[in-house]
Amino acid sequence: MVPKLADSVDGLRAAGNQSFRNGQFAEATVLYSRALRMLQAQGCSNPEEESILFSNRAACHLKDGNCRDCIKDCTSALALMPFSMKPLLRRASAYEALEKYPLAYVDYRTVLQIDDRVASALDGISRMTRALVDSLGPEWRLKLPSIPLVPVTAQKRWDSVPLEYHKEKAKRKFRETTTSKGRVSSAGDVERARVLKEEGNELVKKGNHKKAIEKYSESLSFSDMESATYSNRALCHLALKQYKEAVRDCTEALRRDGKNVKALYRRAQAYKALKDYKSSLADISSLLQLEPRNGPARRLQQEVKQSLN
Repeated sequence: MVPKLADSVDGLRAAGNQSFRNGQFAEATVLYSRALRMLQAQGCSNPEEESILFSNRAACHLKDGNCRDCIKDCTSALALMPFSMKPLLRRASAYEALEKYPLAYVDYRTVLQIDDRVASALDGISRMTRALVDSLGPEWRLKLPSIPLVPVTAQKRWDSVPLEYHKEKAKRKFRETTTSKGRVSSAGDVERARVLKEEGNELVKKGNHKKAIEKYSESLSFSDMESATYSNRALCHLALKQYKEAVRDCTEALRRDGKNVKALYRRAQAYKALKDYKSSLADISSLLQLEPRNGPARRLQQEVKQSLN
């Protein structure tokens, strides 16, 4: 049943938000559409409000699998408020669902210019890179559309990005080490991070993976430049069957050290558990290029290939 409608744009948007939270996406679409018509009929310029309504309606379309209308609404939202985070992410997801991987890559990459910590964009870039290599070959970067350069003013506008884009950090209780990019950890911070990592290693040896995750997370709060800390924490996530978290940590490890064999192996294991066999084989292939005689990797490769048959 459609909620009782308010006689204002704000009221309609609030009702739409409630319907969306209740999983009533068709009703939410109707409410956002009415709010848009009311706003446009008023004749006063309010691009931010109009952009939000387009973006919210796009979210409904995405939930309903209507990717084409999602893309259309996100594009309208971005025309009103360029480089807005939510419509970029929603459009990227819609492009990805339609297998328009170059366009999805561009939107995910644009988001990371705004904030390079957005987990969904980091994961999206990883998926799109694999898909583009498979479909376009090693020269795939040359075949991409141009990636817009996000101006500094737009980056500053989104400094206070909603917490929903950093849920994984909140859940792991990461302590923020800085509010500005490019901060170099002090020698004391690096040493404290090393000690905490070693404490985590000892906990792993004792089989206390939950406590080890806390130690590794605390270590990363002092200095997040150590690839091994991420790959070690990924091992704990694997032990606890937290496969998506393991993938994220391995991806972070590989961003810091692309030759981290343990991170490649553990991400391949996590992808296998998630039944993403194609991604698992891609990581094993990368690992075997580094270590052709790696026995565990070859055995895992055989297991994944059998799962594909």
